[in-house]
Amino acid sequence: MKKYLPFIFIAIVLCVSLEVVALLVRSSSPPPPAADSKAVASQVAPATQSSSAPPPPSTTSSINTAAANVATGSVALEEFGDFQCPPCAVIDPVLKKIKADYGNRLQFTFRHYPLMQMHKHALASSRAAEAARVQGRFWEMHDRLYKEQTAWSNAADAVPIFTGYARGLGMDAERFRRDMDSAEVNQRIALDLQRAHSLKVTGTPTLFINNREVPYEQVTDGGLRQAINAALGEKR
Repeated sequence: MKKYLPFIFIAIVLCVSLEVVALLVRSSSPPPPAADSKAVASQVAPATQSSSAPPPPSTTSSINTAAANVATGSVALEEFGDFQCPPCAVIDPVLKKIKADYGNRLQFTFRHYPLMQMHKHALASSRAAEAARVQGRFWEMHDRLYKEQTAWSNAADAVPIFTGYARGLGMDAERFRRDMDSAEVNQRIALDLQRAHSLKVTGTPTLFINNREVPYEQVTDGGLRQAINAALGEKR
């Protein structure tokens, strides 16, 4: 979804994402004026009305993942993904295998970068994953969203499908639906978007190893292993 896209299209996507960061960060504040009729604003508006809970502490996006792992001798692999992005779904099994093979030598972090200008269910799917996190099922929902991507991507309304996934994973479906519209969930996504913009991410999948972006052409099984091995070698 990146590099090969026209630069003008990437610029549009980035502008939209920047606007969404601001909207999501304000998710625990009063709703924006009704005069704001932009589609993205209407998507995040329910969260401003459904929860007055304070935003969670910044436990993921403000952290320097490379610095956090120096002491342990492990390498930080950070992915910015969109659950509706086909290349993200393709690379996901590769990342799973790499994580399994490297074990505790690799610290993996997934961050949301929903490309709403391109994918109509991008934000909703990120919300679904974060709502699942509240019930301790983030990775199960993460995996299901990628595995079933073609099943929900073209749906008129994907939320009932996501709710079905939550129910199938043993979650409280009513709580899941509430959490999807919560300020806490929006804030977590906003933190990831802020992190993305600080690193100048423009598309998905984008991967960083110890805060160094992996060239898109190297986002393959062999390319990632080579970069991880090089980073591990620097720690010896």
